[in-house]
Amino acid sequence: MKNTNTAKKSKSLTSTVARALLASGLVFASAGWAQTPVKIGFLGELSGPTAGVGQDQLDGFNLLLERNGGKLGGVPITLIKEDSQLKPDVANQAVRRLVEKENVPIVTGVSFSNIMMAVHKYVTDKEVFLIGSNAGPSQIAGTQCSPYQFITSWQGDQAAEAVGQYAKDKGYKKVFVLAPNYQAGKDIVAGFKRYYKGPLVDEVYTSLTQMDFSAELSQVAAAKPDAVFAFFPGGLGIAFSKQYAQAGMSKSLPLLTTFIADALSLPAIGDSSIGMVSGGFWAPDFANAQSKQFVEDFERKYKRIPSNYAAQSYDAAQLLDSAIGKVKGNVSDKKAFMAALKAADFKSVRGDFKFGNNNFPVQGMHIMEVGKDSGGRLNLKTVSTPFKSYQDAYASQCPLK
Repeated sequence: MKNTNTAKKSKSLTSTVARALLASGLVFASAGWAQTPVKIGFLGELSGPTAGVGQDQLDGFNLLLERNGGKLGGVPITLIKEDSQLKPDVANQAVRRLVEKENVPIVTGVSFSNIMMAVHKYVTDKEVFLIGSNAGPSQIAGTQCSPYQFITSWQGDQAAEAVGQYAKDKGYKKVFVLAPNYQAGKDIVAGFKRYYKGPLVDEVYTSLTQMDFSAELSQVAAAKPDAVFAFFPGGLGIAFSKQYAQAGMSKSLPLLTTFIADALSLPAIGDSSIGMVSGGFWAPDFANAQSKQFVEDFERKYKRIPSNYAAQSYDAAQLLDSAIGKVKGNVSDKKAFMAALKAADFKSVRGDFKFGNNNFPVQGMHIMEVGKDSGGRLNLKTVSTPFKSYQDAYASQCPLK
């Protein structure tokens, strides 16, 4: 009898242990599933004269990712980088590797509008989420918008619209306009004209790879305008601004810009940039707590002032941090993840942030002027805000609600 009871107790204990181990195993399996890394593809210009743009986007994104211990929304992230080289065919090959080989559910970055237009339809048709952190061409803000796109930067016209309003308010009667001959250049000129309204002396479009502007500057000098409005991104802007100063124009002819005067270009342009006017959604002098923390952390890590490219990509990481957390890492639940992204439940470096119907930000647009900061460094100082809580001009063409 004693042996029988012992056997029963032993069997009961074994069964209890087995159940406990099974339960523990299920817990481990559940924890393992929840911690499966989410793959994110980063596509940007990481080589050539415009590499600074893509690198600052990447650095801004990584700043939050590394602060979070390699996680967004509490879930480990595998970030896969691709260099589009400012070539649409290279970008198409890169994005197909990300989607078809790496099976990424999310692509972020995308530095230039010609690259965005090359990859946007493919990515969104595949129902891969495109979290754009720079390029904002008019087409995808309007008729070609997609529920799978979420842009954390701006629509291409917006900053130029603010500068156009500034030029009108200053009473400039004769403005000469220059920009590269690609989608963003055309959008930005259209934005400037939308609010400036006056006739232009001329508008000149240059090659996207052109670095010598002597012929164009001769045209400017001959036209004798009241001011020049120019958009040249990355290394193009540095080259243009240096040649503008060398031609003796910087002291006598106001230079109004978008995305020429920024943290990337100012150290290279030098003191001739002082007084240059720029439009944009954010500057390093913003007083809100999240912007101050971002600037402080970025400078500590990278030993330089962050540009707007870094700021808007940092916001892309913040957006993903919030949305991935809301779905507990289950980004394959596309309806839930889309709703979490649309909610934009994070504190932007620009202050208030919300998405319009076309999944572009509704935000303020500011005028900044180049000067010296308290550390004696060339920097941007916010001087006015022509537009507050402002939606882009193409949102009404987007069928999304």
